[in-house]
Amino acid sequence: MSIRQNIESVLEKIAVYCRKAGVPEGSVDLVAVSKTVTADKIKEAYDAGLRMFGENRVSEFVQKSGNLPEEIKWNLIGQLQTNKVKYIIDKSIYLLHSLDRVSLAKKLQTQCEKRDTEVNALIQLKLTREETKSGVDEDKMDDFLEELEAFDRIKVKGIMTMGPAFGEEKEIRDVFAKARNIFDKISSRLTGMEHLSMGMSQDYGWAILEGSNMVRIGTAVFGDRHYVA
Repeated sequence: MSIRQNIESVLEKIAVYCRKAGVPEGSVDLVAVSKTVTADKIKEAYDAGLRMFGENRVSEFVQKSGNLPEEIKWNLIGQLQTNKVKYIIDKSIYLLHSLDRVSLAKKLQTQCEKRDTEVNALIQLKLTREETKSGVDEDKMDDFLEELEAFDRIKVKGIMTMGPAFGEEKEIRDVFAKARNIFDKISSRLTGMEHLSMGMSQDYGWAILEGSNMVRIGTAVFGDRHYVA
């Protein structure tokens, strides 16, 4: 299928899961994960109506964003190295999904102060034991929130998490349900919490059923990745 057809299929499925979850259609944002995807293909998705795209690597984001419509809302979804922060602050990032440590918060604050701006961010929450995943552990979240109070240029807009890479439906949904509970708890403490970002191509339906209002989908939109070694 074409990218446009893929998008139509994904949006139809999102609408189905919204109805099952009892939430309004259109209440779940679709972030098209465009890592390794060419600018031409991103433009195809843009022409099909998508406006949110997610990049993992700063270098890819900088290269692509300069050659694509300004209306695109760029999301950075990969772990951000502190030495890369200076390249993104003045590029109108819509949302950073991977705020996961104080050292990164300090660098974001410093660069935002230099440019007299702010950054919207999601706290990356780690709820699985997989070593390949990063994020703030559940039992350290309260301490992390207290530490973030020192950084007034960082606006926490929600949390992001990932389900286990391999698992049965119940195991994956249990992780998402726990994330929703943590999101609700934080929302009672912080103003401006908007996004619960969880769910990818293989599990976004379950994520929506457990409360996700932002899904990050790559393969189901753009097709299989072709990585260069």
